[in-house]
Amino acid sequence: MTSAPRPIAVHREPELLHQTVVLIGGSAGIGLETARRARAEGAEVILVGRDPERLQQAARDVGTQHVAAVDAEDAAGLKRFFEGLPGIDHVMVTAGGPHYVPLLEMDADQVRHALSDHVVVALDVARNAAPKMRPGGTLVLMGGTGGRRISRDLGLVSAATAVLPPFTAALALELAPVRVNLIAAGFVDTPLSASLLGDRLEERRNELRATLPIGRVVGPVDVAALAVHIMSNTALTGATFDIDGGQQFIF
Repeated sequence: MTSAPRPIAVHREPELLHQTVVLIGGSAGIGLETARRARAEGAEVILVGRDPERLQQAARDVGTQHVAAVDAEDAAGLKRFFEGLPGIDHVMVTAGGPHYVPLLEMDADQVRHALSDHVVVALDVARNAAPKMRPGGTLVLMGGTGGRRISRDLGLVSAATAVLPPFTAALALELAPVRVNLIAAGFVDTPLSASLLGDRLEERRNELRATLPIGRVVGPVDVAALAVHIMSNTALTGATFDIDGGQQFIF
């Protein structure tokens, strides 16, 4: 009589062991969940955000003492922040959000802000972070898939979305060997989504559960898993990674 084979225990090193990850917009949502995931993979994390109280709460949640109250749109503040850091490995930018305003209701300043917001912040971060980043490190940016369709409801979101993949690729060439990648998410169930949808949040969740090919709503943990993979896989640069549960194919 032969005995059943014993299961083989597989032991692996944490993917981000002894690495440092900076999360700009790290006090909530995708940024906070990525901080949790990075910590679980052995990284030291630095949480950056505008609200000191929320940062401290997030730091206790994640288990880090490293926080900085900095507005991502404050170029001088970003410069001072990065100048004060030792070597780092990865930076993820989740700060900011879409601007859903009808085109004819926008003034010139609103147009400039809607079109350039993410690009300007990403450039300021890249300019200041790159000199501190070790070989193999990556800058991870956030974009979306929903804005790829044209809709009256989206305003300039589609145009702002379209610029990010070529911008990411061009920046990857300029910053090499630092890597630059873009995560394009659909609806993600975060506090930001809740604030945008208000009373329609549960309706939207139910709609997605019923229609998405994956049969569920995409959450911050899904995006965090992708972000950590991008950080740990040193062959990835200049690329756009979609994560929307198939949303762009059915709406």
